[in-house]
Amino acid sequence: MKRVMFVCKKNSSRSQMAEGFAKSLGQDKIEVTSAGLEASQVRPEAIATMKDVGIDISDQTSNALSEFRPEDFDAVISLCGCGVNLPPEWLTRDYFDDWQLDDPAEQPEIFPRVRDEVEERVKTLIEGLV
Repeated sequence: MKRVMFVCKKNSSRSQMAEGFAKSLGQDKIEVTSAGLEASQVRPEAIATMKDVGIDISDQTSNALSEFRPEDFDAVISLCGCGVNLPPEWLTRDYFDDWQLDDPAEQPEIFPRVRDEVEERVKTLIEGLV
């Protein structure tokens, strides 16, 4: 089973949505977690937006990437362009991608659009990994 890490700056929105979709869509296919370059809090808008599509991420927590070991993951996905700021050991996993999605925290009205983009990319990722 492939192990996937979703990374974002603060692990508050995009990476949390990706984790939620991956857990739901990749159940029994992949193991998934998310982290940020720094930890913060899961944004209420992310929770509400995911709830709109039937996925509950209210129990997810924001974690710092430094709490994890890169060798424990097969795939690393940056959602915000922060790949350039990741330590090299995270960039050299079997699979690395940087999706560079817009930050809905700066424009709350785009949460649904970003959520839908995350869902499509997670579906494609799962298909490619399994």
